[in-house]
Amino acid sequence: MKVQVLLKGYNFLFFGLLAIFIPFLPVYLGEQGLSVSEIGLIVGTGGVVTLIAQPFWGFISDKTKTIRKVMLLLVCLTSVFGYFLFNVNSFVFLVIFALLVYFFLMPLDPLTESLNFTVSEMARVSYGSIRTYGALGFAVLSLIVGFAMDYFGMSSVSILFVLLGLISFGVIWFMPEVQASSKPVTMAGFKQVLNNKEMLLFLALVFICSIPARMNDTFLGIHIRALGGDTSLVGITFFLSATSEIVIFALSFWWLRKGKELEIITIATFFYFVRFIASAFVTSPIALALVQLLQMFTFPIFYTAAIQYLYQIMPKEWRATGQTVLALLFFGLSSIIASYAGGYIYKELGGQTFYFIISIMSFIGVLFGIVLTIRKRRI
Repeated sequence: MKVQVLLKGYNFLFFGLLAIFIPFLPVYLGEQGLSVSEIGLIVGTGGVVTLIAQPFWGFISDKTKTIRKVMLLLVCLTSVFGYFLFNVNSFVFLVIFALLVYFFLMPLDPLTESLNFTVSEMARVSYGSIRTYGALGFAVLSLIVGFAMDYFGMSSVSILFVLLGLISFGVIWFMPEVQASSKPVTMAGFKQVLNNKEMLLFLALVFICSIPARMNDTFLGIHIRALGGDTSLVGITFFLSATSEIVIFALSFWWLRKGKELEIITIATFFYFVRFIASAFVTSPIALALVQLLQMFTFPIFYTAAIQYLYQIMPKEWRATGQTVLALLFFGLSSIIASYAGGYIYKELGGQTFYFIISIMSFIGVLFGIVLTIRKRRI
């Protein structure tokens, strides 16, 4: 079986796991009686764990020249601790198992994206043609989990989590090893990466834009519940937003142009601003769900262009680590600030002000993106 076929199946399953964990963990914790600030504390601390785990596993992958074996280990341990996470209600155990899942699940994202990009280059197919299946998996599982929580109880998702993990393990087992690079990893190469001013400015842009995006991801489900929606509507909301990504990923060969990544990222950031300012004005949970259709113009465009740009300016032997750094900023460091600050803002100022604030943050990202685009053209 062709490696890209197996990889498409794995993308469906892995992003299905993310669909259970990222949007529904805050909802699950809320149903266990935790306050918004406590939820923010756990998710924020999960960001701290991710900050440590992603470079750790990314470095191991680069040094050992194997992505597949590292992924097998991470998927196995994620499944085990995910099962316990969604079966406990003690605050202490919720914290322990949530952080363990963060440690083993979140490093899989940059490794998966590195594998996606490498295989797409080898097979001469578009990255989006593979990543589309991840968006599909996120969409389908979001819908399933939302209804499962409503009809079978919160702990029912633990069965889904383990099932997806086991199937993912089997798919990875049959995948051949794909080496990201034959060049050795050296400290001189790492210093070269850190001294690349273009890359540092790009990563600063990613960081600025990712904070409001992570705030929305963390507290969207909570805000839907606060407006009177149920967990099935939370699932429908994430289903709609993830479904909207599918066409964009599938057509990435058409809209993604080399040399235009910064412009594309800036446009996507502008739509983040539009999405969040619209979310601030709506008072109906259904209307809020519909606003999330703007996801098609935000995350898939932003992240696909960011990956392509990173791979152009990153030495080949450091691609897996570079992908880790990108994911670290987008899902790790930004999540720490987003969860701690977001929990405080939401609790003290309410949902409407919360969305006004993150829309302003996104607009700052738009301005910074314009500055970098102009700078690049002048060089």
